[in-house]
Amino acid sequence: MDITYPPEAEQYRASLRELLESSLPDDWKGIGALPGGEQEEFLESWRKVLSDNDLLAVSLPREYGGGGLSDIEQVVLNEELMRLGVPEGTENDTLGIKLLCNTLAVLGTEEQKEYFIPRTLSGEISWCQGYSEPEAGSDLAGMRTRAVLDGDEWVINGQKTWTSAGSSANWIFAICRTDPTAVKHKGLSFLLVPMDQPGIEVRPILNAAGYVAFNEVFFTDARTAVGHVLGEVNGGWHTANTLLGFERGVRATTDAVRFGREVDRLIELARERGLTADPHIRQELAWCWQRVQTMRFRGYRALTKLLAGGRPGTDGSFSKIYWAEFFQRYTEIGLEILGLEALTPEGQGNNGILVTPQPGTQNSSRCWDDIALYARAATIYGGSSQIQRNIIGEQLLGLPKEPRLDGGPFQDIGRRKTA
Repeated sequence: MDITYPPEAEQYRASLRELLESSLPDDWKGIGALPGGEQEEFLESWRKVLSDNDLLAVSLPREYGGGGLSDIEQVVLNEELMRLGVPEGTENDTLGIKLLCNTLAVLGTEEQKEYFIPRTLSGEISWCQGYSEPEAGSDLAGMRTRAVLDGDEWVINGQKTWTSAGSSANWIFAICRTDPTAVKHKGLSFLLVPMDQPGIEVRPILNAAGYVAFNEVFFTDARTAVGHVLGEVNGGWHTANTLLGFERGVRATTDAVRFGREVDRLIELARERGLTADPHIRQELAWCWQRVQTMRFRGYRALTKLLAGGRPGTDGSFSKIYWAEFFQRYTEIGLEILGLEALTPEGQGNNGILVTPQPGTQNSSRCWDDIALYARAATIYGGSSQIQRNIIGEQLLGLPKEPRLDGGPFQDIGRRKTA
């Protein structure tokens, strides 16, 4: 496997590194080293740095306000930002620019592109994602939120949950059922909905660590224009999967960088506690290091496929299971190293803005407790590990599909009487 980047990509990396490093304080240790209030201020100022240097959307076409560069430059940018411990923008930017704007560029009408992309890049419009529902989390095809056409508007009723960045967004892209007679995913549409209206209520969800990372969103006769369907009416499943491809593509190589840094922090924690000679702890640390190297080479493989014009398929399910279960395991090892200290957490913890591990985060017992609690959800959000294994089994291994209760060939399973 050739894991070298093209010369032009490395030239871009060198110029990018010089620009980014000159824009940061001399004593910069990573955004996780800043107190909570200062993190919020930094995020605002850093977004301006990225915007002023055309780095918010480097791979979007220039005619829509992007940088007009290729996917490899986007990956290099992601890697350099991760290395320096600075974000790609706000969480709303990740959802709105990296995911939605790229999807708009592929599937949107000219009117949609001209209206939404510039306003998203400027920050006038900030986005959240309306996918999961109380009874349709990983099984998105089972969602019940409905949108009914009323003249020149869609009227929406239902509920979304686990909505990241919901409290800071003023628009939501939501998958809604627009044909209740269609089976599963065939009756869904992808709607762009303004949140500043009486028919939408956002309620924060407090997690186990005491922070708000997700929200519930309730729709009661909420409305959006008939032209705010991205893709085809009743073709929302295709749009959602197109967006998912961008989500997995931009993270192709950065997971190994992010988790590799966390393993370094874990090793330092063991060193501080004098446990690096303990055979069990050494074995656990070696396991973590090996998993990160596997992540790294899987990332190169995914990047190669992306640059060849491919889209993530079953490989994406492998990667999701791999990093999610690793996330839980390495944080458990951190608590094991802490021992009784983990029961009485002290020091600076994480905060509501940056819940996941960030560069510069202290090796305090409170930080490890916070992130270990957050990691418990990793095998659920973004598609549970059970659903990912179903995808691998059915689409890659050719195993029989699970029994269906929607009129499919197995609808009577469990109800048939024996002779």
